[in-house]
Amino acid sequence: MSGAQLSVPEMRRATRHPVDYPVIAEHRDRGDISLHIANVSAHGFMVDNTPDLQRGERVIIRLPVIGRIEAYVIWMRDERAGFQFERIIRMDDFVKMMDVLQPNPRLRSRR
Repeated sequence: MSGAQLSVPEMRRATRHPVDYPVIAEHRDRGDISLHIANVSAHGFMVDNTPDLQRGERVIIRLPVIGRIEAYVIWMRDERAGFQFERIIRMDDFVKMMDVLQPNPRLRSRR
């Protein structure tokens, strides 16, 4: 498997929003794996229960509003891993997704 071409530095500054969202990710070699998304941005997400994945590996997840989207592992530390989406999520779709992922209005960033 070839690694993804990753562009991390400028995207790490993107605003991350805390969430509590379990997903089943599709992995090409391992099949379905359970992940827990702890925060998300328009560029990617972080999980806090990473299985034994390596930098550059890719998964497909399903998010509310967005649907199926591919993401690449860009960093790993202990049980956490950061993923970069294959494409940036449009802001209007991101806002709608956050309405589902953060049902408590106090957790949402001001618009």
